[in-house]
Order: sequence, then C-alpha cells, then structure tokens
Amino acid sequence: MKIPFNKPFLIGNEIEYICQAIASGKISGDGTFSKKCQSFFENRFGFKKALLTTSCTDALEMCAILADIKPGDEVIVPSYTFVSTANAFVLRGAKIVFADSMNTNPNIDADKIEDLITPRTVAIVAVHYGGIACRMDIINNIAKKNNLLVIEDAAQAVDSYYKDIPLGSLGNMSAFSFHETKNVISGEGGMIVLNDESFIKRAEIIREKGTNRSAFFRGEVDKYNWVDIGSSFLPSELTAAFLYAQLEKLDEIQAKRKLLWKRYYDNLKPLEAAGKICLPVIPEYASNNAHLFYILCGSLEERTRLAEYLKTSGILSVFHYISLHKSPFYSQKHDGRELPNSDYFTDCLLRLPMYYDLSVDDINYICEKISKFYNAV
Repeated sequence: MKIPFNKPFLIGNEIEYICQAIASGKISGDGTFSKKCQSFFENRFGFKKALLTTSCTDALEMCAILADIKPGDEVIVPSYTFVSTANAFVLRGAKIVFADSMNTNPNIDADKIEDLITPRTVAIVAVHYGGIACRMDIINNIAKKNNLLVIEDAAQAVDSYYKDIPLGSLGNMSAFSFHETKNVISGEGGMIVLNDESFIKRAEIIREKGTNRSAFFRGEVDKYNWVDIGSSFLPSELTAAFLYAQLEKLDEIQAKRKLLWKRYYDNLKPLEAAGKICLPVIPEYASNNAHLFYILCGSLEERTRLAEYLKTSGILSVFHYISLHKSPFYSQKHDGRELPNSDYFTDCLLRLPMYYDLSVDDINYICEKISKFYNAV
C-alpha cells in the first residue's frame, strides 16, 4: 500500500525512555513514567485526577464500575460509536438506550436526550467524535436536572476543547485512548480522568484489582487487602515511557496534524462547492484537534466505489462505525426506534489517511484521486 490509513510514529525519546524504564528495575505499572504522564495531563488540562490504564476500553469499564451500574439500569449512548462505549456498561448489566447523531456531525444529538430518560436512567455518555465537542452545556444541564452522571468518551479528544474548556474535564469522569491511531500513541493504552473527587479513592482501588495497594504504598494503611471489585487496569512502564516521549512533543504533533487537516479541507472544498461531497463541520463552540479527516459520500454504493478506486491507487481509506442499534448483538434488544442520522454516517462517512508522518504531497495525491473519481462521474 503506497499510503496506509495509519502509521505509528516515533517523534522524540521513545526508545531512550523505554531503556531508562528497563534500567530502573521496575517495568510494572505506576512507576516514574506513569506518574509523569498523569502529572502532564493534570497540569496542562486541569484534570482533577488522571490515571493511566491499559486501554480506553478499560477506562470505560472503570467508569461503569464507578457509576455503580446494576442490572436493569439504563445508560444513554450514541449509536454511532465504537463498541467499547456501550459494551463497558453492558458488562455491568445495563440496558443501552441508543441516541441518534446530529444531522451536521456524528456526535450525539443533545436535543433528543431528554426524551430518552426514564426513572431507570443512570448516566449519559457523550462521545466526542473526531475530537469535536458534544454540546456539553445542554448535556450537563439535562444531567443535573435529572440527577444523572455524565461520562465523556474522549478517546479521540486529546487537546480538544469545548468553549475553551478541555474535553475530558466536563463530565463526572472521562476516558481517553492512546491507541496507535490516536494523536499521541503508546501502541495500546488509555486513561481515566476523575473530575468528581468522590470517585478518586475508589478508582485507585478498582484499578489495582480491588485492593487498597495504592494507599499502602503511600503509607496510609499498614497492609493492603481486597476491599472492592476491580481488575488489573495498569499499563506497564514501557507503555508509559513511550507515551511520555510523545506527550513532550504534543504541540509539535498537533501543529503538523492541523496543517494536514487544513490541506485536506482546502483541496476538497471545490468538490463540496460543486455538491459532490460534504466535508466535516466544526461548530463554533468546538475546537479541532485534527484527529481524523472524513468526507461524506452520497450513498453507500458511492462510498464503496470510491474506497475501491482509492485502493487501486495505493490509498487505504476506511469507513468507520456501524450503528450499534443495528448490530447483531444488540439489534434485538433495541427498542425499535429509527436513528436515521446514525445510519447516514454509517453508510456515507469515509475516513481518509491521517497520521503524523503523512506528507502534504501525500494529501495532494489523495485529493487528486478523489477529484478524478468525482469528475469522472
């Protein structure tokens, strides 16, 4: 493949820091590099407490435990999202109530949330698709009025903002991803953020297999015991070392990604003006962290033909999520409501290559091929 969809990258001291971690004699979790990463997020973005996890999926599963989800509880989740968003709560026995996307972007339609609330509703999960903020004022107001928790799935939202407030800091808790497809990466890896102080102590216990081991190492208890449910959610120091090297270069990474995003947008704007495609919409209340770039095709058939055409040109593009309310696992549990906007993005959204090592020349080539495809139609 001439231009892959994604390519992991080195930008700084990743190898050196991994070697330092090994030389330290401690490569299990919560060592020096884990603490450095967590402090970075707390200091830069004002998160009350940040804890690294092995994945964003694990961070979401911790959120579900902290929310004290019980069988029969209801959680409102957008249908257009990755399976982990919903699965974390299904594992605790929750009923998922799927919400539709907005018609302008794939985020949850905040105006439709209130109609979905019942006496069994416990939480609203806001997924910031592509790092673009959901309408958090509306969501938080609904949650406050109905005594619900707000959980931010900020997997794609590192260094992105809602009205100048960092995403991940607006809900009771949030989850981030450092998977190799994200802006800053560690291969696998994630983070849970606790903005409500009442969750912090229990989060440490859940993350340490249900033990009070963290309190023991701080000298707060004389021995550690099994005190709650939990699992092994800590990443190794090798993962944290790699991640910290990337965090040191966050501004450089973001500047490059934003340049690439703008080149895509500028090159493809004439096709949108001609009515051939639709481009991403960035609302005035949201910033753009350039996590991904997508176009919206006219139909599923058109998208399939374009993706195949790009593939024959050495370019790998991918569709993204398939509406979870129509998934083989959950379709029979869904209440039957049509979610047309989610289905539209399922059928028509095509993600284009986006990674740090992508060049402007690569983007020019991709855009030329897309233009050639549409101009031949």
